[in-house]
Amino acid sequence: MSLSNLTPSQLRQAADLKEKIAGLEKQLADLSGSPATPKAESVVKPAKRTISASHKAKIRAAQKLRWSKVSAAKGKTVAEKVIKAVKAVSAQKTGKKSAAAKANQSAKMKAYWAAKKAGLGKK
Repeated sequence: MSLSNLTPSQLRQAADLKEKIAGLEKQLADLSGSPATPKAESVVKPAKRTISASHKAKIRAAQKLRWSKVSAAKGKTVAEKVIKAVKAVSAQKTGKKSAAAKANQSAKMKAYWAAKKAGLGKK
């Protein structure tokens, strides 16, 4: 049954019935001394559960053991992988150039500044 299909008189009857039901629930609540609806009661949430520090340590140790077995099976330790990765990143960041590249860049800059001083520089 849909509310959109009801006639105005049926809607009024439904509203009257709801009011009567609400009044009766209120009377019942007054007699029994309890709230009329369970919604009015305060809902107590259960306490949040936490893991103890000792249990966290056990979990951590078990996980380390699992990963060490995986690393050993692959033939390299985690430390070796980290060291290799750090070396690769540090080599990229330093931007080391070969002696020939440095000499080439130096010659180009000397020529540029010589031309600039002579007044032939690009404007």
